[in-house]
This record gives sequence, structure tokens and C-alpha cells, in this order.
Amino acid sequence: MNKQTLVEAVAAELKSTKSHAERAVDTVIRNLKKGLKKDKAVQLIGFGTFRLKLKKARRGWNPKTRTPLNIKASKTIGFKVSKEFKKTL
Repeated sequence: MNKQTLVEAVAAELKSTKSHAERAVDTVIRNLKKGLKKDKAVQLIGFGTFRLKLKKARRGWNPKTRTPLNIKASKTIGFKVSKEFKKTL
């Protein structure tokens, strides 16, 4: 499922227009981003938890030339599925 099919599903479920559904989906995504930035985690009971993870700087290599290089520290998002949601899969 991509964003467009999600918007269509939300519009059908709410018996609303696609533009209203897209605003709703965009609002949820925007607030997930804000929550991760502020609190480092967003927990949705019955769905799962999004958590900000920090990757340390490390040594790596170019697989093509095998020359060593330094990989900068970075941020990523992890997601842990709730037990209830996992049971439905």
C-alpha cells in the first residue's frame, strides 16, 4: 500500500472526499514527525511504537574498490509492532 491507496481507503471509510482524506493522512504523518523530533518516540496503542535511533560513526569500505572510509553518525527510525497488531497478521 502506498500513500495514494491509503488516502483512497481513508476516504472510502469516512465517506469523505479524497482531498479531506489526504489532509487527514498528511496531518497524522506531520504529527508523527513532530512527536519523534520532540519525544524521540511515538507509541500508538494497538499498533506499535516508532522510535528514533542513533547510529554511531563507524569505519566501512567501498565495496567496489575496497578502500576504507569513515561513515558519519546518523539518525534512523525503528518500528516495533504491538503484540495485538502482530496477532492480526
